[in-house]
Amino acid sequence: MNQLNLLKKMSTIVADTSDIESIKKYKPQDATTNPSIILKSVNSNSYNHLIEKAIKYAKKKSTIKQTIAQLASDKVAINFGKEILKYIPGRISTEIDARYSFNYHLSVKKAKEIINMYEEEGIEKSKILIKLAATWEGIKATEILEKQGINCNLTLIFSLSQARIAADVGAFLISPFVGRIYDWYIQKNNINLYNVEIDPGVLSVRNIYQYYKERSYKTIIMAASFRKIEQILALSGCDYLTISPDLLKLLKNTQQNTLEQRLKPIFKKKSKKCILSHSEFLFKHNENPMAVEKLSEGIRCFSNDRIELEKIIYKKLKNL
Repeated sequence: MNQLNLLKKMSTIVADTSDIESIKKYKPQDATTNPSIILKSVNSNSYNHLIEKAIKYAKKKSTIKQTIAQLASDKVAINFGKEILKYIPGRISTEIDARYSFNYHLSVKKAKEIINMYEEEGIEKSKILIKLAATWEGIKATEILEKQGINCNLTLIFSLSQARIAADVGAFLISPFVGRIYDWYIQKNNINLYNVEIDPGVLSVRNIYQYYKERSYKTIIMAASFRKIEQILALSGCDYLTISPDLLKLLKNTQQNTLEQRLKPIFKKKSKKCILSHSEFLFKHNENPMAVEKLSEGIRCFSNDRIELEKIIYKKLKNL
């Protein structure tokens, strides 16, 4: 038995990639993508046909170059999602343009457009999770979308306050980031020795997990952004784990007879739910400088990679 198969007995395994060959190889339940992952696949030149199809689609919808580039960028993500869904039994997470992270009206509009584009390809919305950054506006958009039957994945979760309000508005799933929290503390504290039991990213997910289970929240916790195998194993039993191909490979190649389940549902008297107001959420989130910095950084990163994708499409427009 290998570690990957042992983990699959405790947690739902999700592939954090848009690489089709990796998905075929590791057979996850679901898959997640984001602008950075899509851009990486595009730069590999292995999926040029998906980009060309997206551009041709966009050119039929508009004659304005900027609109074509934006629409084609959305369609590229849908094309990857469609291909990925051929090889997984579950859902694909597709992220909206990060530049909408502080506008819930545009976030809702764009989410519906993405769902419509999938439906044009014959893919039902039950197979899609719309990814939004867990800003107040992203959370507000999630609340609206969930009420309309569009399930959401609130990503870039770095604080308990984000996780709390995500569950309160009925988000289908949240993605708390382990590795990016770890990165922040390593950089700030210049730590060389590693102990997974005090890893702040691992502790953050464990804290969210306990908070949710004590209050019987239905929102799925999908730990994300791993840097080390130790982080993954320390969160075995988390609802979902989304893992990059390089770490999936290490897990699959490591033979082991047994694996301890580190997270288990807590059965005790239910704790009360205390719903945060807008101002309470902002204040509590602001008290966590790591969460403030990493949320902002994540949005900038995804936005920049989206812009890079649009630049690539601009160049290809001349040849199509």
